[in-house]
Amino acid sequence: MDRDAVEYSEWFNIMKGILIQRGSMRMNLGFRTMGGNFSVRSAALVIENNSLLVAKSDNFDCYYVVGGTVQENETSETALVRELYEETGYHWETERLVFIQERIYPVGNEMHHQIVFFYLMKKTDAVIANGVNTDQQNEHLYWLPLVDLENVNLVPPFLKTKLKSLPVKFEHIVSYE
Repeated sequence: MDRDAVEYSEWFNIMKGILIQRGSMRMNLGFRTMGGNFSVRSAALVIENNSLLVAKSDNFDCYYVVGGTVQENETSETALVRELYEETGYHWETERLVFIQERIYPVGNEMHHQIVFFYLMKKTDAVIANGVNTDQQNEHLYWLPLVDLENVNLVPPFLKTKLKSLPVKFEHIVSYE
């Protein structure tokens, strides 16, 4: 190993140790590539009263299910429970894994590749009003009736049809958007 590589390796291990000791920011499971990004995410299928809980940013014209990036040394299920608490203020439990999606899509001139784990969530006593903020200032939560999903810009689009009848076993979906 050359000297620079050894110094970088030592520096990285020191910085990693500091972050772990402080209990602060863990690394997200993702990385930049020459042509875009790769990430691993978890997403929640919260369905109550025949409506799907979704989020919408003021900066985008689409709705999406609540979730987020899996972090280093975190399971997809643990990541989702953490993300749901951060975004809704409520503790949730997963019922079961429903979909695993390989999602490849453009953002500007870059291609993004995500592996997304979609979990059906157990019913809870959470009371979430339409339009309430998440932990992000410009992001809000909404309940969309399942019968209206075909008429809204929901990302990823496969949810519009697949949520009409959930599979008994998890389903692998590959989508190019």
